[in-house]
Amino acid sequence: MKIKKAVITAAARGDRLYPVADTIQKAMLPVLDVDGLYKPVIQIIAEEAFESGIEEIGIICAPGDGERYTSAFDSLRSNLTKSFHHVDWAKIQAEKINHLLANVTFIEQTEALGYGDAVLCSEKFVNGEPFLLLLGDYIYVSQIANKRCAAQLIEIAQQENCAVSAVNPTIEHQITRYGTVTGKQLPNHSNLYQIEKLIEKPSLSVAELELQTPGLRIGYYLCFFGMHVLTADVFELLKELQNKGEMPLRLTPALQELALKEKYLAVEMKGSRYDLSRKHGLLRAQVALGLAGEGKTETLSTLIELIAEASIH
Repeated sequence: MKIKKAVITAAARGDRLYPVADTIQKAMLPVLDVDGLYKPVIQIIAEEAFESGIEEIGIICAPGDGERYTSAFDSLRSNLTKSFHHVDWAKIQAEKINHLLANVTFIEQTEALGYGDAVLCSEKFVNGEPFLLLLGDYIYVSQIANKRCAAQLIEIAQQENCAVSAVNPTIEHQITRYGTVTGKQLPNHSNLYQIEKLIEKPSLSVAELELQTPGLRIGYYLCFFGMHVLTADVFELLKELQNKGEMPLRLTPALQELALKEKYLAVEMKGSRYDLSRKHGLLRAQVALGLAGEGKTETLSTLIELIAEASIH
């Protein structure tokens, strides 16, 4: 199995980020990346994919947003080349934007009919190949030096030759935010599980009855990390659900069917994900990137100064 394509879902308007997301797509919000440069969120996510070996990306967007993204990146590239044409870092960034624009396809989701529908919109782009699926409002930070979270996932998928979802052990009071899975640990693999059951945002009572995974700490469950490698079979499963009238069309029921039909694994990710749509999500992601990047010392100093100032007042 060779994973060459990625899909990033970025069609949601970001109601929880109102009013800022009312004036700019939330995926274009600027964040200071690990290399010390401010970039739009969607660029950081795209670079997660490209630096993990992905060759082409399909971005699922709202009607009209494809042109807006292209225009914004054209403007960024133009400013870099005109204003900083003798500066090495600017040349490198302009080349990265060139690469992004040359290898990204924008795919419109004409109606907001659910996350599963957004994924289904990418069927033609995927063209029968296995693909990496990322969320357009998640920032991923790896705990492994020089190895992205997406690279960890792709490596496992290619080794096992099957669909794989990234998961994180998650404390019980947070599981209502995430898709949650359970399954059997694979022999000789401490971090790999054969998925048996998936439930989207379960209640704690349901999780206690149906989703406990042997080997995890008490009170912890395996929750989706917001990153998957899927086979193209998922599209037929989504269309079956669509034909049954499921609305909004969700991805998790299709993944449950995938687990029944073929080998489908979960891997514990060595890293963290930060949901930008949550309250203080952008702040948490920015701090995490600062602590993981070149400006770690400066980030720590800033945090200490702010805490000191707050304690005085």
